[in-house]
Amino acid sequence: MNPSSAFQLSDVSKVYTNGTVALKNLDLTVNEGQFVSLLGPSGCGKSTVLRMVAGLGKMSAGTIYWGGSSQRRLAYVFQEAALMPWATVQENVRLPLKLAGMSKAAADTAVAEAIALVELTGFEHSYPRELSGGMKMRVSIARALVTKPEVLLMDEPFGALDEMTRSRLNSDLLHLWQQKQWTVVFVTHNIYEAVYLSNRVVVMAARPGRVVADVAIAAPYPRTEEFRTTPLFNNYCREISGCLAHASGQLLLRPDAEAKAGDVINQIA
Repeated sequence: MNPSSAFQLSDVSKVYTNGTVALKNLDLTVNEGQFVSLLGPSGCGKSTVLRMVAGLGKMSAGTIYWGGSSQRRLAYVFQEAALMPWATVQENVRLPLKLAGMSKAAADTAVAEAIALVELTGFEHSYPRELSGGMKMRVSIARALVTKPEVLLMDEPFGALDEMTRSRLNSDLLHLWQQKQWTVVFVTHNIYEAVYLSNRVVVMAARPGRVVADVAIAAPYPRTEEFRTTPLFNNYCREISGCLAHASGQLLLRPDAEAKAGDVINQIA
């Protein structure tokens, strides 16, 4: 294993009790500090991979190798914010520390820092019903960050949000990643999102899930909204769309060779 690797999945398979083969002979290495997106058609096992890494599901075969102390320092952001409706923002963010046995007084500083990181200072005493969808997801991210993870696993966290909110959270997440230098594994169905965020996009084939392409996004950080309109962004969207078309058997691009990035037809959601 490469000494700079955060973790490595080797020859991993997952077969459910009903006989469904979710993953077969999957190999994936993620290096420390990388932002890696997993992209593929529905049912290809992206979320299953994330659960394996988090220890929330067992492999049927294969091995996961960990570098350093990463296995003990990871956090998971789910598709839904999954906040406790009876608890304030502050109480929701404090939950992981409370479950770990940390006193309220000891946790206060970490909770305040996590809330500030996601720009929700001033909303500490608000309840989920008083927040927008984007704000709820920020609370969910703060709840993950309060544990100061080394590896951040994100399972399509922005999929239910409108495009403007999603775009803003994409940019905010990139800023946090550059600041904190986590290792991030991000599941998405969205080509634009994957290219914008990642320095690697891993494309998975339809069931049984396996890696069919691993595309390095050689665009410098920090990335701004202007990056989304560049020829480089457009070229990466086309390349990954082609990989997805091969993986899923779907036509993901209009035939017009001069189509802009906005013409990518994302039919895999």
